[in-house]
Amino acid sequence: MRTPAAETNPFLHRFAWFTAGATLLLICSGGMVTSKGVGLAVPDWPTTFGYNMFFFPVSQWVGGVFFEHTHRLIASVIGFLTIILAVWLWCSTAERWIKTLGWVSLGAVVLQGVLGGLRVTLLKDQIGIFHACLAQAFLGMVVIIALATSPIWRRLSQSGSAIPRRSLAILALVASALIYGQLALGATMRHQHRDLAITDFPLAYGQVIPATDPATIARINVGREAQAMSDVSAGQIWLQMAHRCLAAIIGLTIAAFWFFVRQEERVAPALPKLATFWLALVIAQIALGAWTIWSNKAADIATAHVAVGAITFAAGIIISAVLLRLRHGTQPPLPARRTGHFAEASAA
Repeated sequence: MRTPAAETNPFLHRFAWFTAGATLLLICSGGMVTSKGVGLAVPDWPTTFGYNMFFFPVSQWVGGVFFEHTHRLIASVIGFLTIILAVWLWCSTAERWIKTLGWVSLGAVVLQGVLGGLRVTLLKDQIGIFHACLAQAFLGMVVIIALATSPIWRRLSQSGSAIPRRSLAILALVASALIYGQLALGATMRHQHRDLAITDFPLAYGQVIPATDPATIARINVGREAQAMSDVSAGQIWLQMAHRCLAAIIGLTIAAFWFFVRQEERVAPALPKLATFWLALVIAQIALGAWTIWSNKAADIATAHVAVGAITFAAGIIISAVLLRLRHGTQPPLPARRTGHFAEASAA
């Protein structure tokens, strides 16, 4: 006889979601630091201008220092929350893989802190790119923990849940992987700390596919210099073009996923709502990407673009996990417990 699934702890579940929300706030904070170009406003680490970061005088939280210092403080809080989450999971009745994921997430947040410090001390933009990508991966881990500790996760494994087609799970996983790749491209562009490589949208320097021969690049840079903008290279233009093309591919992939979910005759009630939410997110993300260009990379718009990108990735993680749970976690219900003379008659 199959043993009953462990009871979920509502406080643990809420704490996991709180940690996920705090992580999203940290990603937004990091996006603001990068968008404003103040990543080195505090030149030392782990101290802040020689102070223990927790005792740095509030009166000196001004300008770029405010954004960089608060980013460090939020990161410290996330580290503390992750320690609690990992230990709490280990002491709980959660499944073994969830406990393991708790420790993996703790290792990820420690590495994340080290990468953030090395970015300051070594002055390497490449470290900043890995730092940003790891932040998104960490968010995905915590979101999975929050989902797996919820009552919904248990209900998904009951036999009454519809089993989706394998192609839906594959499509969701592919879209999520593409979104993560898109976030990495965005991080690469942001950590170049330069002006926009392409200043118009939906065209690129007035063309669908911009010319990047040396003569054209020289002419473009003359115009950019007149606008007090940094020079651009062909590689930077093609990097932004790749970001645009991948955004279109992701949008079409999620739209296809939404359409196929709608075509399912029998599907879990939450899935169409999640698919619609995912589609709305990617539409908003593309609009924010365009707005970022039209606003010449205004810090608040660019940070909103980063935030919605993270939420879109988290939604993909949730949808993929739900589909995999429905396909591989479905088990027959436990037999009803009988008491009194009925149980005795059954035994006889």
